[in-house]
Amino acid sequence: MRKDAIQLEEARLTAGTEIELPHLHERHRVFPAAFENRQHKRILDLAAGVGYVVRNICDQYPAQLFCNDISPSCLLSLKQLGLPVVSYTLDSDEGGFPFKSGSFDALIALATIEHILHVDVFVQEIYRLLDDQGYFYVSAPNYASLLYLSELIGTGRTFHNPLKPDTRYEFYAHVRYFTYRTLVEYLTSFGFVADTVYLPIPHSSTTYQSIQAWSPLKAFAFRELMRIFYHLSPRWSSEPVICFRKASNIHQSEFRKVIL
Repeated sequence: MRKDAIQLEEARLTAGTEIELPHLHERHRVFPAAFENRQHKRILDLAAGVGYVVRNICDQYPAQLFCNDISPSCLLSLKQLGLPVVSYTLDSDEGGFPFKSGSFDALIALATIEHILHVDVFVQEIYRLLDDQGYFYVSAPNYASLLYLSELIGTGRTFHNPLKPDTRYEFYAHVRYFTYRTLVEYLTSFGFVADTVYLPIPHSSTTYQSIQAWSPLKAFAFRELMRIFYHLSPRWSSEPVICFRKASNIHQSEFRKVIL
């Protein structure tokens, strides 16, 4: 996250003297299942937030894990979980992430790249930190998905309304707007090879749970409709998690789709 977005993040997370946990998203629950049989040994979560993903990994996956963030509330939450924490900005025109080249065999950046101004340097640093067989797990809001297109087509309003409390943060903090297709094309231009896309159907997110509490039938219909669309194409998912390989000595293989 950029330093100028920290105040927005703190306002969103802090209620009085306690941390108010942000919404749980489906992208959080795909880990460590998305690691499959890759047997990662050293993993870095580049923007760990309050620790939804790293907590799952620590509990269920045998690997050395590092997590980074710069939001004071997020750092406090991570430390309270007893997780190893480093803190440095991801958004610099000079790069310089504080690790040696090839330090990790897996890097995670969920809902992060859309916050980055110096995005080319950010991706180059990720490529540098991965070893020759390393994997990069990334997600970003897919603005060609049903979720975002329905708002745009139905109302003519922007994806994120600066006047609405629930989208104000995204309006000011997001500076890059990707679709599923452009994110794949962008990262492959740096030498990454797209390996697998993971499509989490509605299951345990805060949004889905609220729909289920309101109407179990509508929640079931929504879940099954998304399952159908995801079988047709990953492009309909609002938050696909895409796994890339560092393409030092490999050729393009089949790009798999996994629905979770």
